[in-house]
Amino acid sequence: MNICICGGGNLGHVVAGFIAAQKQHEVSILTRHPQQWNHQLLIETPDDMLLTGTVSLITSDACQAVGKADVVLLCLPGFSMSDVLTQIKPFLRPSTAVGSVVSSTGFYFEAKKLLPPDNPLFGFQRVPFIARTIIYGHRAKLMGFKKTISVAIERHATPLVFLHQLQDLFRTPIMLLDNFYEASLSNSNPLLHPARLYDLWSDWREGTVFGHVPLFYEEWTEQAAQLYIDMDNELQILLQSLPVRKGCIPTVLNYYESNDACSLAAKLRSIDAFKGIHAPMTKVGNGYVPDFHSRYFTEDFPYGLSIVINLAREKRVPTPTMDKIYQWGANIALKPTT
Repeated sequence: MNICICGGGNLGHVVAGFIAAQKQHEVSILTRHPQQWNHQLLIETPDDMLLTGTVSLITSDACQAVGKADVVLLCLPGFSMSDVLTQIKPFLRPSTAVGSVVSSTGFYFEAKKLLPPDNPLFGFQRVPFIARTIIYGHRAKLMGFKKTISVAIERHATPLVFLHQLQDLFRTPIMLLDNFYEASLSNSNPLLHPARLYDLWSDWREGTVFGHVPLFYEEWTEQAAQLYIDMDNELQILLQSLPVRKGCIPTVLNYYESNDACSLAAKLRSIDAFKGIHAPMTKVGNGYVPDFHSRYFTEDFPYGLSIVINLAREKRVPTPTMDKIYQWGANIALKPTT
């Protein structure tokens, strides 16, 4: 197949390199910075292997990138979704499947609004890999695989055939979800990150400077775990008002094989792929302050948590914990002082 990867972030690097390394498909990359990319991408794996993938085309020209594509996969933050869909729309063939590497940042809502009704759509419930860029455009690290991943496929004439194609691409068993709600509503990053950020800095005031940068996961607290559980409970109630299968989104306690806030915090602290990740902070003088411009804030609040809250309001489902955390993010984190 001819596969176009849109986006040059962590996942864009790893997904493009991983698929290209299979040497069975033609891979192109649509990025704003094509001049910074090498056609040979090196991908480090968790078992210390080094994959080499050759990318056939690296461009900022949407026509060149997607005009011949069978599959377009967006590896983008929520705030870029609308712009890129608008950019590629004129050059899509009706048969081209357009998808997102994660759907919880509003992909389906934007795609259904912007793209023609005949383009097949697909979106992953959770990202297939944990990824980090080492050298932009040259080398990245695949830090962790998922045992299984789930995807929603809509408007496709042969969804099961396409499902098997995706399994071949990602070398991972993939579960087919019933509809786009099951992929779009996630208790992963849209709840996970805000819970920890609120735990870290809900009491932060301008002028407060910290002496060190905490580890985001390895120092996860019971309070953050309880906030995460409470938000997930609200999400689970919302799911009961939607046309989704019971259990389509496992509770965080089930997903992380935990029983309560204490065991959930311990589990999150122990995950190898999460180790070494620091909280988003900026150096100021001899100390550090929260980095309110990081993706944890600019994506997970306005393009993650807000989607869940807005749908809950539409269905008249109360979300007091989500509301509290979102209001903090909107009033403080998303409007930083200078």
